[in-house]
Amino acid sequence: MFDELFAANKEYASTFDLQDIPPRAGRHFGLVACMDSRIEPLVMLGLRPGDAKILRNAGGRVTPDVLRSLVLATTFLEVTHIAVMQHTGCAMALNDEVSVRSRFTAEQRAEVEGWDFLTMADPDAVLAADVATLRASTLLPAGTRIEGWRYDVHTGVIHRLVPVED
Repeated sequence: MFDELFAANKEYASTFDLQDIPPRAGRHFGLVACMDSRIEPLVMLGLRPGDAKILRNAGGRVTPDVLRSLVLATTFLEVTHIAVMQHTGCAMALNDEVSVRSRFTAEQRAEVEGWDFLTMADPDAVLAADVATLRASTLLPAGTRIEGWRYDVHTGVIHRLVPVED
């Protein structure tokens, strides 16, 4: 499989034309999204390469590393608007910590003992809490506009659940 990926990359590189895109976010937008394969951030939002800084992880959660990345994006890369976009049918909402841990062998469970898999028993409350975490951060510049969205994997529609506070 790796060889197939490198072959595809060779073809991609033969027509590569993104070298002149500046590192800043052209549309001043940052997106936190899940790693789910059904999510195509650029296409679904009408964006192009260079328009946004996109951070993805399991569940589209605001973690310390996501906060670190957003602090850098707002400080150095001109991000002024941030959306936390979680989605319907997320494995982190369909499972709890116990069921996630049950998928591992006993040896693996010992290795992940201190991990929080950030499952979401109440996805709407979690989304609101993740947005609140960003809004409360003194590390993000005052005036940063932050919203919470839910993407419907069955329709492709995004719903604004936690709008910007004015």
